[in-house]
Amino acid sequence: MNFLKRIFGEKEPANQEFIQEEHDKNYELKSEGLENVLGKMHNLVGHAIVPFEIGGAVDMYYFPNHTKGTGFVTMELLDPPGNGPLKNRLGTYELIAFTKHDYQNSKNETTPFNLIEHDVCGFFTTIGNYSFQAILNPKETMEVPNGEGEENTCMVLDLYEPQGKKFRIGNREHHLLLCLQVFRNEMEFARENGTDELMKLLKEKGHYPYSDLDGESVA
Repeated sequence: MNFLKRIFGEKEPANQEFIQEEHDKNYELKSEGLENVLGKMHNLVGHAIVPFEIGGAVDMYYFPNHTKGTGFVTMELLDPPGNGPLKNRLGTYELIAFTKHDYQNSKNETTPFNLIEHDVCGFFTTIGNYSFQAILNPKETMEVPNGEGEENTCMVLDLYEPQGKKFRIGNREHHLLLCLQVFRNEMEFARENGTDELMKLLKEKGHYPYSDLDGESVA
């Protein structure tokens, strides 16, 4: 899909219907809140050709200093007043996902990093849009539809709060909703035995919180 192609540029606020000063302050506070949890953000952003707010993909924000590999985070779901996705049992949120691959700014779309980034951007965009229509809670499973003839992406959602660090924007508390891509039989295992049991197995094998499907299923 062409709208998933990226244009790399310096970090900048998303275009929303607020005065520029509010944009800038909100972006600054959101960046500070994310970096408090995840460490320093990369100075480049993968900007979608068609903006998310008019039907395109989410922009991709990268966090290479938190854990092995790279964290991906959305910054377009919560607006300056703090509104966004329908509130789940913890409130409102931005999305987060991880790959074991180190950040790479390469035009070669077939590198392992670029392939997983494309996947994450795709399910971030779909889940981001869906979050304004449905309540999505941690510990839930879901299937994200893909193109015609393609299998759905199997997901498990979780609260991401490492060492109890909470995601705040200024004095407002939000949270990060982890989007964890899993094998189909792992999703079915979670539905039969509980998400906590799957998370336990994923952590034991070193697969949590990563969305890379390059190993064997734990179920």
